[in-house]
Amino acid sequence: MREKKYTMQVFGCQMNERDAETLRGFLDEWGYEEVDEAENADLVIMNTCAVRQKAEEKVFGRIGRLGKMKENNPGMIIAISGCMVQQEEVAKKIAKSYPFVDLIFGTHNIALFPQLLQRAEESRETVLDLWEEAGEVVEGLPVTRKDGIKAWVNINYGCNNFCSYCIVPYVRGRERSRLPEDILTEIRVLADNGYKEVTLLGQNVNSYGKDLDEDIDFADLLTRVDKETGLARVRFMTSHPRDFNEKLAKVIAQGKSICEHVHLPIQSGSNRILELMNRGYTREHYLELVESLLSYVPNCALSTDLIVGFPGETEEDFSQTLDIVERVGFDAAFTFLYSPRKGTPAAELPGQIPNEVKKERFGRLTEAQNRWSLLRSKTLVGKIEEVLVEGPSKTDAQTLTGRTRGSKTVNFPGEGISEGDIVRVEVVEAKTWSLVGRIRVES
Repeated sequence: MREKKYTMQVFGCQMNERDAETLRGFLDEWGYEEVDEAENADLVIMNTCAVRQKAEEKVFGRIGRLGKMKENNPGMIIAISGCMVQQEEVAKKIAKSYPFVDLIFGTHNIALFPQLLQRAEESRETVLDLWEEAGEVVEGLPVTRKDGIKAWVNINYGCNNFCSYCIVPYVRGRERSRLPEDILTEIRVLADNGYKEVTLLGQNVNSYGKDLDEDIDFADLLTRVDKETGLARVRFMTSHPRDFNEKLAKVIAQGKSICEHVHLPIQSGSNRILELMNRGYTREHYLELVESLLSYVPNCALSTDLIVGFPGETEEDFSQTLDIVERVGFDAAFTFLYSPRKGTPAAELPGQIPNEVKKERFGRLTEAQNRWSLLRSKTLVGKIEEVLVEGPSKTDAQTLTGRTRGSKTVNFPGEGISEGDIVRVEVVEAKTWSLVGRIRVES
């Protein structure tokens, strides 16, 4: 019997990438082989994102191309999953406009993927299966990770914050925390299998445990991961400033394996815009958080998210965002043009900003942040950094690449060094997005 082949395209965030690992786990159990090209696949899966309009447009274009492929390969199964199709109106649009799609399922019923795929193979019509509400957290699902050194581990799912621009609470559901022992068991297995680094994953990791009967919060969980799993490195994302506290800063400072890097999205530097965004904090509060964190972890690298062109944003509001960039001096920032998402309150707000204005402000913001990224990198020149080796550089097979505890990429020559090694590297040159180093030979 010929081994079936599949290909998968993943859009969006780490949550979608982690969901894809579960889908791969199911398919591996069924004996499927993953291939790169859809033309050679019996099953094509698109795991979609709903955060920005551009991602949805890419998906629709891709679906159209898949339809032409299926004309030449009628037995091909096309499955669309993820946040985009968790929106019922979008899922129904796909089923109506692209009847050659065999399976549409959302974010809440991934555990039923084997049954859904079997239904799709047996049905002559599109199988559309969406759950309005997420059920209990399902443990024990299969996982196939492509990376053997670093892993993502979910600690909670969903979001209760309802930022006015964000579709996530509508497509990922309310917050549900995994039990601490389930998380710790998964991480211990990863450590036993040679994994060096785990990133604890959640839409808002700081709200971990609020829905559990146990008296545990994220700082407590992070402490246990640090002390009880044997990992070399622990990271986490994403933190919401509303829930970040001094207790967590102390845990980061005291932990041996906890990396000195915090991703703390501010989104805007304007209090007026932050209120319209329903973020639940002020710029003053954010700056106090940064000051507190750095008092405990002086060498902590800080990254953030920034949105340009939120409805009603004036030049003064935007100048406050630039001011935050200058005051904090972030190591890195993920900057986005505001994209209206149907079903979110912000999409209905007056004062939608013209694209040309958004793009002009975006240019000024990225220029300011790039300057700070380079300045922060330059402070590391001459210092010795602990680097987890990730493999050969994409541009030079003779050069290795890795990441510091502060999440800086370092490229360096390293004969005799293997992927997964943790080495000491002296930084000799700083670039905006990376560092150049050399192995430190201890005398």
